[in-house]
Amino acid sequence: MDREWGSKPGSGGAASAQDEAVDRRERLRRLALETIDLAKDPYFMRNHLGSYECKLCLTLHNNEGNYLAHTQGKRHQTNLAKRAAREAKDAPAQPQPNKRKVNIRKTVKIGRPGYRVTKQFDPETKQRSLLFQIEYPEIEDLARPRHRFMSSYEQRIQPFDKAYQYLLFAAEPYEIVGFKVPSTEIDKSTPKFFSHWDPDSKMFTLQLYFKTKPPELSKPQPPPALDGPAVPGGPPRPPTQAPPPPPPPPQGLPPGGPPRPPPSLPPPPPMANGLRPMPPGGPPPIAPPPMGGGGASFLPGAPMNRPPMGPPPQGFPGQ
Repeated sequence: MDREWGSKPGSGGAASAQDEAVDRRERLRRLALETIDLAKDPYFMRNHLGSYECKLCLTLHNNEGNYLAHTQGKRHQTNLAKRAAREAKDAPAQPQPNKRKVNIRKTVKIGRPGYRVTKQFDPETKQRSLLFQIEYPEIEDLARPRHRFMSSYEQRIQPFDKAYQYLLFAAEPYEIVGFKVPSTEIDKSTPKFFSHWDPDSKMFTLQLYFKTKPPELSKPQPPPALDGPAVPGGPPRPPTQAPPPPPPPPQGLPPGGPPRPPPSLPPPPPMANGLRPMPPGGPPPIAPPPMGGGGASFLPGAPMNRPPMGPPPQGFPGQ
């Protein structure tokens, strides 16, 4: 019966205390490996000799199972409690934020309430208003409806549009209803903005007025058109008033005012060496030949005895 092979399970003798300890440590090692990740343990360290150390308890272990068995022991657990108490004592005391706990009521909704919206206009102040009437016939006892204005960027039902805002009404056990209104500033003065809850008729009333926009700056009027019909074939426009006559000139002066000096012509520009330009008054008149005694005849078309003329000067010599 002392043979380790060929025997049936349970047919051998009772295990010794040493064998039971070995088996218990092996079972604990397998269980710890399944539940504990050694990569996240801050006190697990492998030294240069290939063995494992516990940095909290300063103990040496031959394998991972031995270290895991040590972490489940009394010594390691006691050291963990001591370190946690010391860190809590050394940490500075910080004030805890006072968080208001809101209990969300979970009630069964019975549907949407009936409502009526009336558009109004004040001819005196030129303001537009809305009158909301919400009916809650099955509202809870001693309950009162509530309303709230919501920006377009707070809701997640429709796309964002800064030109509109939302007005919500809520009362248990009815669903919340919302109305999409223009995003104009609301006049919340006492006589115009009011809400009223009638417990007898179970109707909630809310009235609001929108503030009027400031008038735009006056644009310059276009100049009046000339006399005549504005549209071809249409009625003629009324004649425009003629401008007043100018004041009479002072005495001693002609009606046209004092004579103005003739505009002076600018002097001709200097010319280079060569022919001179023609004067502004035109070419000078040619002097007639002397009459009698010279034997020269002055007849139209007759040649005149004049000395031959040389070529005109062309500037400095050598040019």
